[in-house]
Amino acid sequence: MASAHSGTPAFTEVVEAQGHLIDSHIMERIFDTVVEFGGRFEVERFSIGRTNSEPSHLRLRVEAPSHEQMEKMLGQLLGLGCSPTDAGDAETKVAEKDCCVPEDFYSTTNQRTLVRRNGQWLEAHDQRMDAMVVVRDGEAYCRRLRDIKKDDAVVVGTRGIRVIPEAKERDRLAFAFMSNEISSERQVETAVAQTAALMRQARREGKDIIAVAGPVVVHTGGGVALSKMIRSGWISALLAGNALAVHDIEAALFGTSLGVRQTDGRQEEHGHRNHMRAINAVYHAGSIAGAVESGRLTSGVMYECVKAGVPFVLAGSLRDDGPLPDAITDMNEAQDAYAARLKNAGVVLCLSSMLHSIATGNMLPAWVKVVCVDINPAVPTKVSDRGTGHAIGVVTDVGLFLELLARRLDTEAP
Repeated sequence: MASAHSGTPAFTEVVEAQGHLIDSHIMERIFDTVVEFGGRFEVERFSIGRTNSEPSHLRLRVEAPSHEQMEKMLGQLLGLGCSPTDAGDAETKVAEKDCCVPEDFYSTTNQRTLVRRNGQWLEAHDQRMDAMVVVRDGEAYCRRLRDIKKDDAVVVGTRGIRVIPEAKERDRLAFAFMSNEISSERQVETAVAQTAALMRQARREGKDIIAVAGPVVVHTGGGVALSKMIRSGWISALLAGNALAVHDIEAALFGTSLGVRQTDGRQEEHGHRNHMRAINAVYHAGSIAGAVESGRLTSGVMYECVKAGVPFVLAGSLRDDGPLPDAITDMNEAQDAYAARLKNAGVVLCLSSMLHSIATGNMLPAWVKVVCVDINPAVPTKVSDRGTGHAIGVVTDVGLFLELLARRLDTEAP
């Protein structure tokens, strides 16, 4: 089998791929990539997995009209899990100074990556996208550009590298409120049931359940449900911005969120200053934990985190008021703190925070399961399109989702 192509290509490689090539539509993307780079292909061998768990195997001869086009083609094919059969060891070059790498560095995806050294395949630790691979003491590590040190052995080119794409779940769904015959409530309940199942599975495997939450959680009344989940032991860590904590504490101290009363949705007189009053109260106590210990803060998401010993990271931004003394205003430090809490993640709940959801997604390997809930359909789409086969997009009110999820988890111990 070959693509339509005029002329006789001069450069040839044999590549192989293995996995759920048909279900995940990887095979057709491999063929399209070859054609896109002006090449042609011939399938030398293709075996189909006979069960859901058995992988398929593809061996493909690809040709390109120039060395440059072949190298570009191989670079794209690599991200699809398709690598040359006779590539040999991966090449490394030494970093000449901190935060600088050779021009032909290999840039990682969020997919599981292996590099070949001395005839052995080494799996890269700390897998994440947009990183470099550094080989040290017989091990391979994904490292951000700012973490590269002088004399690091940095993997370059695309030879001797193998990427293993995650198989997409066959029941991978995207839910949305739509005007049709299907009940919106039933769709959300289905998403909630699937999320609860993922959380139970993560607990059985000893993995963390991370909540990434925006202030909309408080505005929609979802803070009560999230607090209940934290108190019940379902949340391992909370990642958020300054705003989530500020409005949660405002709601706990004054009963308002952005000055709007949570009881009846009406604007509180002089309520616009309540979020600043909340920040001021925390500064008087020295910290969020100090406000809890002093008895000033007695309810809410942040209160439950302190009482349950659930770690939280608040990443500050340019638009923050205050910010709270607990907010990390150095972005590099905030990234490091997020990444540290995500190391053992099994499930990540992204709850109505575009900035922090996408940022968190960029830090995660593709095999971590992500549930992204947002009223804006663009957010779950962006997170889901990162390349993970384990993303559920839920387009709905986050308060409703959390209420249903907390209710479903209420009958089960974590």
